[in-house]
Amino acid sequence: MSLVKEDSTLKVHYTGKLEDGQVFDSSVERGEPIEFTMGQGQLIPGFEKGLINMEVNEKKTINIPFPEAYGEPRKELIQEVQKSQLPEDIKPEVGMGLVSQNQNGQEINLVVTEVKEESIVVDGNHPLAGKDLIFDLEVVEII
Repeated sequence: MSLVKEDSTLKVHYTGKLEDGQVFDSSVERGEPIEFTMGQGQLIPGFEKGLINMEVNEKKTINIPFPEAYGEPRKELIQEVQKSQLPEDIKPEVGMGLVSQNQNGQEINLVVTEVKEESIVVDGNHPLAGKDLIFDLEVVEII
């Protein structure tokens, strides 16, 4: 019997939910399990920790507190931007996604959280930051 270890490469089906039951992501709905190698930093720490010692075809539900998921929202990632800095064709609305670049040219996903007369407030935190997560897991294959 083969068990998931810290360096295993495996295929996993999962459904991620918030505490209120809202599904935010599911490999089951896409029809394809994800394939990854444990310990490579590709997934949130709590997800990998929950898979340790599972076997093929085993299913379980894990609860991941936000520090082991996407962490605490960071205040420095919330900024006010003057509307004059936006491209003219953009009409910002609350909930709208925007993409910016940092000094290194790396893209940053932002969400508009407030629209004021001369400016907007954008949040660069991961949408799931500060949230405890629930995952239904199934190990499909250990490669």
